[in-house]
Amino acid sequence: MEQQTFRAAYDVLQKHAETLREQKEPNIDDLLKIVTESVAAYKVCTKRIDAVEEALKAALEGAGVDGTGPAV
Repeated sequence: MEQQTFRAAYDVLQKHAETLREQKEPNIDDLLKIVTESVAAYKVCTKRIDAVEEALKAALEGAGVDGTGPAV
């Protein structure tokens, strides 16, 4: 999978989830492609989320905030 943005990867996940929800009968021929693309998109999303969490943590530490307050 080529380099993707979070939004593009998230859109892939949403599209595949909708496809699977709307199927009356499972289309086993498309399942491998759906799973493969979904796993790759999930990895992109989690990588981006982890990067944002690290950046926020660094920014808060740099501002003298410990970041252990309640989640918003």
